[in-house]
Amino acid sequence: MTRILLLILLVFAVPSARSEHAASSSPRAFVPGSYQKILADHRGKPFILSFWSVSCTHCPAELRALAELKRRFPRLELVVVATDSPEEGAEAARMAREYGLASVPQWIFASEMPERLRFEIDRGWYGELPRTYFFDRNHKVEAVSGLVPEARLQRWAQEQLR
Repeated sequence: MTRILLLILLVFAVPSARSEHAASSSPRAFVPGSYQKILADHRGKPFILSFWSVSCTHCPAELRALAELKRRFPRLELVVVATDSPEEGAEAARMAREYGLASVPQWIFASEMPERLRFEIDRGWYGELPRTYFFDRNHKVEAVSGLVPEARLQRWAQEQLR
């Protein structure tokens, strides 16, 4: 009887420990105002803001390229935002870890109307992914839809981080 009780306790304890760990490494909720917070947090610094999705075909290549860029330029400020729902947060965090981006700030859309979030970010963005924004020191921004060639990423980082 004691063994059965112990087994039952273990069965329920292990998943809760896993979910606590997953919650601690989950992306932050990207809600109205989050974009302004990210901009404020990086005021006066060049940085890259990348939007992606767990279901995006080209996003894994973009995430790997960004991870390699971060490895080559450790001072690079990089923020990644998954445009998925919060229910996909664990999968988004897993993918970010898998692609080498566990150490960068991660966010995930958390609004019933993602169109409003996109509108707040960029009125000309219709949801195509990946979507990358390059901010220089003065926060002059350049937006790129689709995969950014690695040579372009390298050139931007070299120019901004000299």
